[in-house]
Amino acid sequence: MLNKSSITRFLTQNRVWQSIFRQGYPDTEENRAKVIVNTLFFHIHPVKVKKHSLKISYTWGMGVISAFLFLVLVVTGVWLMFFYAPSVERAYADIQNMETTITFGMLLRNMHRWAAHLMVLTVFLHMCRVFFTGGHKHPREFNWVIGVMLWVVTILLSYTGYLLPWDQLAYWAVTVGTNIAGVTPLIGEQVRLLLLGAKEVGPEALVRFYALHMWLFPLVMFIFIGVHFWRIRKDGGLSSPLESAEVEQGEQQSE
Repeated sequence: MLNKSSITRFLTQNRVWQSIFRQGYPDTEENRAKVIVNTLFFHIHPVKVKKHSLKISYTWGMGVISAFLFLVLVVTGVWLMFFYAPSVERAYADIQNMETTITFGMLLRNMHRWAAHLMVLTVFLHMCRVFFTGGHKHPREFNWVIGVMLWVVTILLSYTGYLLPWDQLAYWAVTVGTNIAGVTPLIGEQVRLLLLGAKEVGPEALVRFYALHMWLFPLVMFIFIGVHFWRIRKDGGLSSPLESAEVEQGEQQSE
């Protein structure tokens, strides 16, 4: 007859369990803490969380929703890569084939597109929530900077994806955007040439935007998200209304 103690004993004495977790079954405070500390995938997750951070009315779940949408974008983006070639001759035709001949092609492409739009919105709302609840104050200033950088990378991911369908909307959106970058004082023309690889939007720009959209910016996003989650843990979890009020009171006293 199996019971909790026999299952616990079996797991803790099992070599596979010991090779993965290297500590006892997490039925005590010490073992639960060791599971988090010694496991790579759990290391960025705190051992304990503050009660207020579990309230939907406080966080609205915008951070979790943004991370989930990014995972959706990664999965659907990898799937779309199998049916797309970044060449002027094939790009538009490949997009048309996705929507007309490939099974679930239209569904996956629309999931990718709408997830991108929603991620821009949710990251912005997440930043607003953090700002209005005082989550950008001491000791979380560095993580606020990381969050702002994540917002910039989100915008860049959305923008670089514009050119890939190689239609009229893509062409003129990238033309207008790179022309705006081109009037930046001192380095404008160099930035525009770096993005386009030529004097105007063409095959070189398509390859560069594809590389940025599929490899560079997602890699940067993965790194920043990891650092962002890690800093949340190291800074003591999400900020609380009481904590924000104490910080404001301390700032007023110092003045």
